[in-house]
Amino acid sequence: MDDDAAAVALDTPPLYRLRGVERHYMKGASEVAAVSGVDLDIASGGFVCIEGPSGSGKSTLLQLLGALDTPTAGTIQMEDQELGSAGDHVLTEIRSKRIGFVFQHFNLIPTLSAVENVALAMAPHHGSRAEGDERAKELLIRVGLGHRLDHLPSRLSGGEQQRVAIARALANRPDVIVADEPTGNLDSESAAEVLSLLVELQQRDGVTVIVATHDPEVAQLASRRISLRDGAVVEDSSHQSPQHAPRHVKAGEGALVEDDSHQSPQRASSAKHVEEASDRNPSADGQPTG
Repeated sequence: MDDDAAAVALDTPPLYRLRGVERHYMKGASEVAAVSGVDLDIASGGFVCIEGPSGSGKSTLLQLLGALDTPTAGTIQMEDQELGSAGDHVLTEIRSKRIGFVFQHFNLIPTLSAVENVALAMAPHHGSRAEGDERAKELLIRVGLGHRLDHLPSRLSGGEQQRVAIARALANRPDVIVADEPTGNLDSESAAEVLSLLVELQQRDGVTVIVATHDPEVAQLASRRISLRDGAVVEDSSHQSPQHAPRHVKAGEGALVEDDSHQSPQRASSAKHVEEASDRNPSADGQPTG
């Protein structure tokens, strides 16, 4: 990095700034600290892995970053917005316009086709149904599912369902993808397909990807690894760029299909590139997980 680039990097505010973040829950008569004293800056455009064993607090921290939950103490700044003190309406807007979600259990609506599941994320704000369906088809083609547009989730493999979920997460052109154990229910080949998609989204489109996992093979793909134990950060390491995910995928089957119209390469900067968005508001279960 030359001096000018270094100066720009220093002047660019982080996408997230966490200071003294705590998240406590009551378990019977006892108070449990799921997240404890976390201080982090997360820059735009990276691939960040939050790793740790079950019960380490990684999923709770991911929920906080996804504006699905608010801290018991401390502050979480997403650029110019403090999430901890924001009202429900503001948090809903942030979730729908700036953050895409990918979950271990896919969370697809079983009675809707792949196209309908993706289009539903855009329904409240994207004009006509035809426009929403068209973008949904483009996204499914982009994740290699052009041949599965009208299939119900029950007719899709686990890897295909997760690719539908990724297409849904991209529906409103988010700045951030947060993924909680995205390969946890997949076989190794399907996991490789999903990881390839996430890596390519970060590298080519500049979308910030934040993944929670207990799998070291997933974590090694990240440009930054944040390790948690008992709710606290015990290690925070970075390297220059993520490695390529293992590929067991034919062209167009799991790898992103070229789509120059999808996003600007400038997304990796802290500037916002947000278009009309829907209210996608998955709820946290209110208990510490992962």
